[in-house]
Amino acid sequence: MAELILALDLPSDTQAIALVDTLVPQLRWCKVGMEMFTRYGPALIQKLLDRHLSVFLDLKFYDIPHTVERAVCSARSLGVSMLTLHCQGGARMLAGAVAAKEKAATPLLFGVTALTSFGPNEMPGIAKDPSLFASDLADLAATSHLDGIVCSPKEVPAIKARHPHLLCLCPGIRPAWACANDQRRVASPKEAVALGCDYLVVGRPILEAQDPKKATALILDEIALS
Repeated sequence: MAELILALDLPSDTQAIALVDTLVPQLRWCKVGMEMFTRYGPALIQKLLDRHLSVFLDLKFYDIPHTVERAVCSARSLGVSMLTLHCQGGARMLAGAVAAKEKAATPLLFGVTALTSFGPNEMPGIAKDPSLFASDLADLAATSHLDGIVCSPKEVPAIKARHPHLLCLCPGIRPAWACANDQRRVASPKEAVALGCDYLVVGRPILEAQDPKKATALILDEIALS
C-alpha cells in the first residue's frame, strides 16, 4: 500500500515535534527538507528517529560526483531511510551515490526529475514539457540503479510502464478540500494511488489544517480505500 509522508516544513523544530507527537502512531514517515535541516540539522533527525519514525531527508543533492558520494555517506550515518538527489547531476554523479550505499538497504535513493511546481514552458533552458522531461530523467534513474524517482502523480503510469521496479515518490498531493498553492501538476490522494504512486508527500494540507490529526486521518483513509 502507498505510504503517506508528512513534509515538516514548519518555522521551528519545537512546532514540528509537537505536531508529530499528536500524529504518532498513525504517522509513519516524515520529510525533513532544506529549511528545517539547515536550521536544526542532525538533532532534528534524531528526535524523529527516537519516535520510531522513518525519515525522508529531502536535500536534493546536486554537485560533482565525489561531493555527492560523500554526502550520501554522511546521510546514511544519520539513520535516514530515504534521500533525494537531482537526476540532472548526470550518470557519474548518480553512480557515485549508488556506490556510497555499499549495497545497504537504506537509504533509498530517489532521483528528482521535474519539480511539480513547474508547468509547461516554465523550466528555464528546457523546451520540453515537464512530463516528457521527467520521463527522460526516469530512464536515467533506472539505468543508474536508483531505487526510485520523484515525479508528478500524472507521470507515474508512463514511467511505471517502462520501469516497473522504480518506486515513485510524488509531491503535489492535494485532497479535494485543500488548495493547490504553488503546485502545478497535482492529484488527490485517491488519484495518486490509482495512478501507481508508492509514496505520497503532503505538507500544507495537514500543516495548515485547523485539525491536523483529522486531516491526516482523512488522507490515510483515502489512501487505504483507493
